[in-house]
Amino acid sequence: MRLYYSETPNPHKPCAVAKYLNLPVEYVRIDLARGEHKQSAYLAVNPNGKTPAFEDGDVRLWEAHAIMVYLAHKAGSDLWPDDPVDQVEVMKWLNWDTAHFSRHAGRLWFEYFLKGLFGAGEPDQAEIDDAMGFFRQFAGVLNDHLKTRDHVACNRLTVADFGVATFMPRWKEARLPLDDFPEIGRWRDRMERLDAWREPWPAEYSTLEQVK
Repeated sequence: MRLYYSETPNPHKPCAVAKYLNLPVEYVRIDLARGEHKQSAYLAVNPNGKTPAFEDGDVRLWEAHAIMVYLAHKAGSDLWPDDPVDQVEVMKWLNWDTAHFSRHAGRLWFEYFLKGLFGAGEPDQAEIDDAMGFFRQFAGVLNDHLKTRDHVACNRLTVADFGVATFMPRWKEARLPLDDFPEIGRWRDRMERLDAWREPWPAEYSTLEQVK
């Protein structure tokens, strides 16, 4: 199994799952600054030119959530449940996160942090105001959901937690108002107690040049 990653929010998720499950994965670091995600060798794996991507024999996957599910299934882990109803519950939250929660958190992270990092101009206040309004709306949904739960789905740790928590390690950079959502903060702290989530990146890795 080969997992292509960069130290950015979406690869954080499958890297953390692979580490949590102690899977024998070869990690291949894609250097975004050098444009390796646009090179033909990588586009042959992921034609979208994004990270992460994954190979296991004839299986080729992109999209972090799909890779997490595959890894959990491969390991026989209940991070991906056996029960079809529970599977749908997990998928509901992963889809909700992509469409709503992390979508707007990511917009704030881009405006407040990533723009400055790459010299892409000043934060756009209109964009911030729009993203913050949506983030607060959907953070309220998650906060209410977590009032009687320690995890996002199935009353236990699943890939839904890894998915929805995408921007939790970056909440200060994104200036997410988590102090207004204490149940999310409690859940975030629980995730941070997982070594694999807190430190997802591999100590050893290959480079794209080595796997050509």
